[in-house]
Amino acid sequence: MKHSAATLYQKEGTKKVLASLISILAGLLVGGIAVILVGCFNEKISLSGAWDGFRIIFAGIFSTGRNAAGELTWGFNAVNTGDMLFRATPLIMTGLSVAVAFKTGLFNIGAPGQYLISTMATLMIALSIPSSSVPTWIIWILAFLGGCLAGALWGALPGLAKACLNINEVLACIMTNWVAANLVTWMFDISNFKNTVENTKSGYIYKTSFNGVATPKLGLDKLFPGSQVNAGILVAILLAIAMYILMTKTTLGYELQACGANRHAARYAGIKDKRNIVLSMAIAGALAGAGAALYYLSGNTEFYWSTYQSLPAVGFNGIPVALLALNNPIAVIFAGIFMAMLKIVGQQLTNLTAYNEYITDVIIAVIVYLSAFSLVIRMMLSGRKKKKVVAADTAPIPQSAAVEDQTSLLPEEEKAPVEAAVTDSDNAEGGDQA
Repeated sequence: MKHSAATLYQKEGTKKVLASLISILAGLLVGGIAVILVGCFNEKISLSGAWDGFRIIFAGIFSTGRNAAGELTWGFNAVNTGDMLFRATPLIMTGLSVAVAFKTGLFNIGAPGQYLISTMATLMIALSIPSSSVPTWIIWILAFLGGCLAGALWGALPGLAKACLNINEVLACIMTNWVAANLVTWMFDISNFKNTVENTKSGYIYKTSFNGVATPKLGLDKLFPGSQVNAGILVAILLAIAMYILMTKTTLGYELQACGANRHAARYAGIKDKRNIVLSMAIAGALAGAGAALYYLSGNTEFYWSTYQSLPAVGFNGIPVALLALNNPIAVIFAGIFMAMLKIVGQQLTNLTAYNEYITDVIIAVIVYLSAFSLVIRMMLSGRKKKKVVAADTAPIPQSAAVEDQTSLLPEEEKAPVEAAVTDSDNAEGGDQA
């Protein structure tokens, strides 16, 4: 049993998981310490308030509020859990976008721009097709596919710049991000999709539910009543599994990773490197676009159309999700849910204590920082290997000793010729040395 446990610990996959768990635990501890320190030096919070904040940091998803005596109560919170899954959906998709690009040797920092372009395409399709003449489920599918296609096309632009002009994809992605922000603002500004029905929401685009288009719940609303959760989380999980199969079980996945490992060697092996670079960025863009489509097709979210001065944070948050998951598509599911949980914890801090939700940003920052040093953590887990020093004998080893064990397995009639040949060889060497 001990041997099997030791063997499991020595596996590289186990060390990767432990490195991520250590990063998470260290981030939570730093956040808890920050909460306690702020409480100690703030008269309005006091030690009891600091203790409440510390507990929420580690178990805020299970907080159900305060009782009549003002004490925190704990238990299963259906609203928090459902909202966590809802928020995790776009994080999983942008995390997949970054992870797939990482797997192929590319850094997709253009997920925010791909997310914005997909948002525009998704909302315009979902709101422009009349639901009175076309079934809403067909509109949903068209809007989702349109958002994915828009993200793929926008992601392919940095890929083309990289493949054809050898322009660094990071620079190209930064440029396309801001082009997308201004383009989306301009397109919605000249459109009639701005919410004029609700006077206080004129800065927002209509929800897709205004056209009767919304992602079905598939019974999740009964499991998590009162929350925003819908079937989008199931679609995200299926896409993550599909990407895992693509990258690890198919020829295309092998070619994409080969181009990422060594573009020139892949070309020498007959792999079309330029095509695969563009295709990799297009897939990454489609995944980021799918995150935007699933988020805004929920029917209960609004899009602020004036985006030219900012980029969506969910696009950048895909980077820590991918880092924490070590670019594994399956692990991205759990990393995305964890990051969404931290957002819910931040809301609980704001609503139930005197703290604000920005403390969770400190936690995320520490986790990202340590995730970037995951290789160092794995080396620390492995420990230094002790080098065995073997003393070399200066005298020559007779060949007879080297073959003694081997000749013992031979039949009796074959031993004599072999031993005689070895003896003659040893005598000859001795004569030469003399």
